[in-house]
Amino acid sequence: MRISYHGHSVVKIETDNKTILIDPFINGNALTDLSVSDLKADVILLTHGHNDHVGDTVEIAKNNDALVVAPFELATFLSWKGVNTHPMHIGGSHNFDFGTVKLTQAFHGSSYTDEETKQIIYTGMPAGLLVTINGKTIYHAGDTALYSDMKLLGQYHDIDVAFLPIGDNFTMGPDDALLAAEWIGTKMVVPIHYNTFPVIEQDPHAFVEKLTKATGKVLQAGEYVEL
Repeated sequence: MRISYHGHSVVKIETDNKTILIDPFINGNALTDLSVSDLKADVILLTHGHNDHVGDTVEIAKNNDALVVAPFELATFLSWKGVNTHPMHIGGSHNFDFGTVKLTQAFHGSSYTDEETKQIIYTGMPAGLLVTINGKTIYHAGDTALYSDMKLLGQYHDIDVAFLPIGDNFTMGPDDALLAAEWIGTKMVVPIHYNTFPVIEQDPHAFVEKLTKATGKVLQAGEYVEL
């Protein structure tokens, strides 16, 4: 299984027969190496409704007849746009043909902003994602603050790689992400959600050098790890 990073919070998981995208913010993401028109995806997983995470989901899903898995309100909103969705909610898990997805807590907001109409559309609770495929578990924290129940993730799940935000301002900063990595007991940490905008500029290499129990890996857009 190949797991690649594509700037901001965009992650792609490739198995023998499925391609899964997480939070595919492509257009407007200066740090990505992806092009919407060239993207192939069977499944899209979304953590929450903010525009820099929903991104180009509708176009990619329609181009590929992909299934979109998202928190209930966000899934409903996207279904009204003609997308095939599977709604979930925090604490729930579901077995798909590619593996299991469980939604975890994330302390953040979740809404979609329509710039043309100046409307902010509520899209339910934000979430993190635990994705288990062939006995390997990937944790994508989405956008979140540090919270003490992260300790439970490590108690109940053997996490192989965790994608943790380090940008600060909107999410955890590097110091809180270091504590999160320790609490969840992951084997590897990949920093995400940094340097896309000036307000979230961080040094990911300085962050991974401070990790004490997990291996840290800074991935440039298009680089990957294998599990």
